[in-house]
Amino acid sequence: MNESSRRKERPPRTLKQRAVGMLARREYSRAELAARLAATGALRSEIDPVLDELERAGYLSDARFASAVVRQKSGGYSKRAIAHALREKGVAAPAAKEALAALDGADELAQALALWQRRFGKAPADERQKARQVRFLVSRGYATNVVFRVLRAAGAPVDDA
Repeated sequence: MNESSRRKERPPRTLKQRAVGMLARREYSRAELAARLAATGALRSEIDPVLDELERAGYLSDARFASAVVRQKSGGYSKRAIAHALREKGVAAPAAKEALAALDGADELAQALALWQRRFGKAPADERQKARQVRFLVSRGYATNVVFRVLRAAGAPVDDA
């Protein structure tokens, strides 16, 4: 018996099995998992009860997903960028707020400076390098006033007027 005939004998996976399989690989927000399952052709009326069951069983949790995203992105992105990522993933506001509370008290300037130090480590030599460094920090969600303060601390001349 070859491999292709074994595949044909296997019954199709249920919606719940597909959802659990996805969650076994990584965390998903409820909205993100619903969209992934809908893309496979499942109807919303079929998806919601399955997701409710997975939430009751503890397999699916927006709070756990939000905490994982915050842990993964902290140190490399600003609080504002992490909050935006959570909104994009469809995390409910209370769960996002609770997860972002772990970042309260963190000094954004110190985080941006540490990120800049890891990435660049030296003041820009010319305007082109300065623009590159500014773009990098802004793309990570830091406000321009924080970016210019980082560059000033690094010894780069900054015209932020």
